[in-house]
Amino acid sequence: MRCRYACGSPEHMIARRTFLGVLGAGVGMAAGGSGPFLRPAMARQLEQSGRRMLTIYMAGGLSQLESWDPKPGTDTGGPFRSIATSVPGVRISELLPYTARQLHRLALVRSINTKENDHGKGRYIMETGRRQEPSIDYPQLGAVAAKFLAPEDDPLPGYIHITPGGNGFSKQDAAFLGPKYGAVTLGNGKPPSNSVRPEKLSETEEVNRQHLREQISQRFNLRRRTAQTEAYTYSYEQARQLMLQRSVFDVSNEPPKDLERYGTHDFGRHCLLARRLLEKGIACVKVTHSNYDTHHENFNFHIEQLSEFDRTFATLIEDLAERGLLDTTLVTVISEFGRTPRINHQFGRDHWGKAWSSVIGGCGIHGGAVIGKTNDNGTEVVDREVSGGHLFHTYLKAVGLNSKDEYTVNGRPVPMADPEAEPIEELLS
Repeated sequence: MRCRYACGSPEHMIARRTFLGVLGAGVGMAAGGSGPFLRPAMARQLEQSGRRMLTIYMAGGLSQLESWDPKPGTDTGGPFRSIATSVPGVRISELLPYTARQLHRLALVRSINTKENDHGKGRYIMETGRRQEPSIDYPQLGAVAAKFLAPEDDPLPGYIHITPGGNGFSKQDAAFLGPKYGAVTLGNGKPPSNSVRPEKLSETEEVNRQHLREQISQRFNLRRRTAQTEAYTYSYEQARQLMLQRSVFDVSNEPPKDLERYGTHDFGRHCLLARRLLEKGIACVKVTHSNYDTHHENFNFHIEQLSEFDRTFATLIEDLAERGLLDTTLVTVISEFGRTPRINHQFGRDHWGKAWSSVIGGCGIHGGAVIGKTNDNGTEVVDREVSGGHLFHTYLKAVGLNSKDEYTVNGRPVPMADPEAEPIEELLS
């Protein structure tokens, strides 16, 4: 649906422009540079574990009161009821009936306080586990997964972001890890752009062209080899390999029954593609569902948005479980913040980073767990307050990384996660 209710922040105005480049200009991603390293034995063990990540990003700020932490019958609760779930005693919004049946496979975190109401800053916290700093940029969770969970020789990218209108490559997601680990962005149910050989170019001509390019690159590298030239070489090779794997991104060959179960809308196609990519071993897949920035008509828009999200997400969780993938796939449902308990004069809810919720599951997370609590009308966290840093530590530990480890960046140590936070141990096996 077309978003007419968002706040008009720069984050929304330029979101599509942040996805830079197309396949030929950077899908391959630059080779490592001065990035961090794990001990080789640990890296090999993580690759062999088959652990991966799936993030569903509810862009704009999903209302916790219309989803994971409803407060019916209160002055802030709004018009919707709560319903029982597959976990005895745990209730969520009536807008999520299908997800309610899968809650025994998921955990709720109802006590997030990021102390941030700005879209861009809130998103940064939730995707990196840190506040923005002028002196350093931190990598997103998906880039970390691509670095440490994806096999080095995998012809497919380690981090793929599926989003409406997505097309290209977002190298800034990886920060100091290097562009190699940035997100390849896809959207509208289409494979990566420029991944088909031009009709006028024969296969033989393509092979000869590739051979000539390799010879020229090798000759150039004899005297001018740098990290940047290696990055270009890697980029071309990755793009070539990706062209050979193009069918992976085509959901049209899925059974009609699956296409119907997931839904014929973009989010349905995107989640079905996410399942395909996880089955192929992609280290991190992120799917964006937009837009929840409901400053007015919050209730009408949540009816529409969550009716699209609910059945598709529940189908994806059920499929991952039945295929045995949920045991090794960390699933997170996040936003940049929640929405205000106070209902404004336009029947909307505004930005709210003080007391809100998210979902986490799979990869050994205790299904059915509920972490934290807000007060009766949702205005304060009253038990087990956590930040984006706590969640980031938890994500890393769930997939087998030591969240207390350090990167080495330009010769100096940088903690992998916020040193002032800890994993949420109650969630972890």
